Amino acid sequence: MNIAEQDEVTSAAIARRAGVGRAAVSNWRRRHEDFPKPVGGGAANPTYSWAQVRDWLKITGRADQLAMFGQTETGTQAIGGRATARGSRPDEAVEAESAVTSLPSGELLARVIASLLPPATAAGDGDATGGDHDDERDDEQEGAGAGDLGLDLGLDGVDLPAVLDPACAGGALLLAVADRFDNRVRLLGQEIDEPATSKAALNLRGHPTAGPYEIHVGDSLRANRFVGLLGRVAAVVCEPPFDQPGWPADELTTDRRWEFGIPAPRDGELAWAQHCYAHLRPHGTAVVVVTPRTCVSPSGQSIREEMVRSGALRAVIALPPGMSSLADTDVCLWVLRRPYGDVDDGSVIMIDLSGVADRGDVPQQYSVWRRLFREAEAVPASPGQVRPGQADPGPAVSRAVPRLRLLDGNANLLPSRYVTTEARPSADDLAEVTDRLTALYARIGAACLPRFAPADPRTPHAYVTIAELERTGALTIRSRDTTPRPGDVLVRTLGRPPVVATGAEPADARVAHVVELNADRLDAHFVATFLGVDAQALPVANTLGALSREDLRRCRIPRMSLPEQRRYGAEFHRLAELQDALSTLARLSATVIEQTVNGLTTGTLAPRPRAL
Repeated sequence: MNIAEQDEVTSAAIARRAGVGRAAVSNWRRRHEDFPKPVGGGAANPTYSWAQVRDWLKITGRADQLAMFGQTETGTQAIGGRATARGSRPDEAVEAESAVTSLPSGELLARVIASLLPPATAAGDGDATGGDHDDERDDEQEGAGAGDLGLDLGLDGVDLPAVLDPACAGGALLLAVADRFDNRVRLLGQEIDEPATSKAALNLRGHPTAGPYEIHVGDSLRANRFVGLLGRVAAVVCEPPFDQPGWPADELTTDRRWEFGIPAPRDGELAWAQHCYAHLRPHGTAVVVVTPRTCVSPSGQSIREEMVRSGALRAVIALPPGMSSLADTDVCLWVLRRPYGDVDDGSVIMIDLSGVADRGDVPQQYSVWRRLFREAEAVPASPGQVRPGQADPGPAVSRAVPRLRLLDGNANLLPSRYVTTEARPSADDLAEVTDRLTALYARIGAACLPRFAPADPRTPHAYVTIAELERTGALTIRSRDTTPRPGDVLVRTLGRPPVVATGAEPADARVAHVVELNADRLDAHFVATFLGVDAQALPVANTLGALSREDLRRCRIPRMSLPEQRRYGAEFHRLAELQDALSTLARLSATVIEQTVNGLTTGTLAPRPRAL
């Protein structure tokens, strides 16, 4: 039996290997009697045989599906999608999605960075001496473990490729690398903060499959503890300390690490990027986190130009807000690779994920990144920069930008400068939508808001509770798993008001209760509206932000005859439709204005009257 099959793994390690959250593993243990039994550990933290768990994942159809879970056509991983694993319950998949997308920013960023390292980084996946490797082989070997390749690694780690994090903090990036490559790499870290260094060492010591590691205390720029590995490291991962933007420029002016130029005193990120690059062996890869300022600052222009000109910069990836471990800091990733031999005349891949709604949609698999890179290389031009007679390539999240174009200006490295993720409407498209909106405004303006007579204060409403209506058979409260029928009232989560089911509700409608009504005694719109008003006065303590069944039964609605209910219900329905129409109109109008401004600023439109 090989090394990977012998180890015992915790639930957390299973989650990392399967690419899901810990909640999903907990669900598997609780809901599936055939899930492997613990082989060690204690009651609070049992351990399992990875070979048995891996076989269970394959038998139940989870292994392949989870590896590409929620993947979209653009190559990003839609962790928040609606797809579920074969053989798994929908709520099980939802809990797994929540566990992934609720990861702390630093941990999610670490997983993304580790996924950008090519498989040839680790022992057994290509030439460990730094020679070139084949991308097709990378894709085929992605996800293969040391056990799958039958390797004898010699766990002293002397001959293992090294992965370095020169600002490792608590070790999040190194842990993600260990999750990715198991014991096929040697992990190296340095951190100026001593408590953080101790934490990193403790975390790596507790990792079930991490290979040999070294963690040192010290300032990486001033006192590099890995100076003997300059030009010899397989990969470097780094999130520089953004709360310390400066660097000791006066002390290190003559250092050989500044291959592309000496950064200005305030351009500390460029110093860290060059420090990482200096350690790379030929064809070694570094993934460095930088802020958008570093992509455009005038003081760093010459260094950026040299990095582009030399072929060291291979890709720039703009990430969505909230990815950095430092709050309120937007970040990009620079993917650097040390060339081997002559520098080609290739391009720099620009990927703009800054507009991704869910951070979990950012790819976390090398094969997905590889596909994005290939798609970018297939369309080198960018919208707004198309030559006369050349077709506009349209929207995309990734594009290959020729190096000469990046050097023709101020070496702006922001992906948003070259990538358009949304289709740009033409002048005719905008004119057509504007004409339709104008007609819609006229129709709504002609239909005055309804006017009603004052109620008679001498005949106040008499009320009846939902519990009483349930006892008399006027309604039935069903669980949220019940498939609603048209006309049922849906009590929803997150404090949203109840609605009347139409039969076309989305799968993620987040329903807490389904209330089936006897249509001969109750009007649906009447019940939904009055129920929503009364429910607002009740405190909601659960995490779903929804009424419990007992709270729901305490809610009251007016006691009225069915014809009177229907009169109220019809008006409630008409007001709801009017509100939806006005909301849609406002949203579409704002979109048209935004697209028009965008068209005027990018050259799609001209500020001239359009011929009728």
